[in-house]
Amino acid sequence: MMTDDVARKLIECLGPKGWLTGDQAISASRDWLDRHGMPPLGLARPVSTEEVQAVVAICHDAGLAVTPQGGNTSLCGAAVSGVAGGVLLSLSRMTTIGRPDPVGDSIEVEAGVVLSNLHAALEPHGQTFPMHLGAEGSAQIGGLIATNAGGSHAFRYGSMQDLVLGLEVVLPDGRLWSALRGVRKDNSGYQLKRLFCGSEGTLGVVTRAVLKTFPSAKRRATALLAVPDADAVVRLGARIRAEAGEFLSGLEFMSECGVELALRHVTDVVFPLESRSAFYVLVELSSSSALVPLDDILEALLTEGFETGLVLDGVIALNESQRQQMWRLREEQPEGQRLEGPQLKHDISVPLARLAEFLSRAEGVCHGIAPSTRINPFGHLADGNVHYNISPPAGDREFAEATHDLPMLVGALAESMGGSFAAEHGLGRSKIAIADALRPPVERDLMARIKGALDPRATLNPGVIIVGRAQ
Repeated sequence: MMTDDVARKLIECLGPKGWLTGDQAISASRDWLDRHGMPPLGLARPVSTEEVQAVVAICHDAGLAVTPQGGNTSLCGAAVSGVAGGVLLSLSRMTTIGRPDPVGDSIEVEAGVVLSNLHAALEPHGQTFPMHLGAEGSAQIGGLIATNAGGSHAFRYGSMQDLVLGLEVVLPDGRLWSALRGVRKDNSGYQLKRLFCGSEGTLGVVTRAVLKTFPSAKRRATALLAVPDADAVVRLGARIRAEAGEFLSGLEFMSECGVELALRHVTDVVFPLESRSAFYVLVELSSSSALVPLDDILEALLTEGFETGLVLDGVIALNESQRQQMWRLREEQPEGQRLEGPQLKHDISVPLARLAEFLSRAEGVCHGIAPSTRINPFGHLADGNVHYNISPPAGDREFAEATHDLPMLVGALAESMGGSFAAEHGLGRSKIAIADALRPPVERDLMARIKGALDPRATLNPGVIIVGRAQ
């Protein structure tokens, strides 16, 4: 009877387009990897902050779980419910993009705006939002903020918490905190906006944000390089960072395993080099000034790389089409691995100087448990973020059982080397046990106390980041 009453109130509040049940709600209830998600009572699709407040307040009063959902591109089960009969709260109908402010370099947007749509809206105004990732065609701004997304340009521009100037957030009881201030400096107490960046929808529902923008690049220079081994990847990356400096906007690495999976499974992916190698580095320079000789800088780096043996083969993009082909080869790595079949995904970071050491030691850990596993490391070379993915040998049905302990072991290795087991994907539901095991109890207790202070009834995305409350 209680859930019937909640459903009645929600349909009265949202209308038939805003409250979906049955197959329409079920289709949104599973995560991208199809590993998490329970059938919801329904899918709420508000069109305004006021409707979000109403949904959250109704569910809070009834003690019903609410799971905020953006583009549902989470890789750790953060955007689907862990309990049956809760409410999925989709922000997908809140898509207003404000007018860019090219003087203040900012823009106000609603949480449901898809990242690629924001890019397109800014382009005619000579502005850009420097967040780029493989899921930008479906990832939404609210979800990117909630997960503190990083992406391929984070080393230069920062993660989402560094790109957010102001926020509007619906709190777990339905109250509204609005701080849509588009200023760079606001030192008026605790930095509350940063608390919600990375909270994965457990502390509040982001409904609007003021974001930093930047002048669009007038010049770019992009190259794909074949590199002999992991040590050369690290050494080449250091040289590129030192010489390209403030003009470096992209520095990615990938393995032959990942390139092969992308070429095998994803349509229209192109390999532009004449030879194959163990690793590849994708480098991009950019500048908002047309006066900077980026091509000369990149060509000098390639020449040095060939002379020192750090580069075995390489090609510079001659036009925008070739540039996009190079980036697509990198960005389709996750899709290629997903289409290959079962996989284990790790999202770790280590100090740059120890990246090659980590890759070697992690391979030993993995092959010590499952000798025939295929390892596909790729990621953001400029900040030491490695997406360390593992696939079984073809036809191996014992993979899941044999590798059950690998996520904990790989995460522990990263932590022991001064890194993190969770670099940019967050914890969601899938990494709570790892966090409890690898992070100090006082750190986990502080998180539990914050959760308990803001959401004492634990109705907002329960079971994500932290389980239980402080004692």
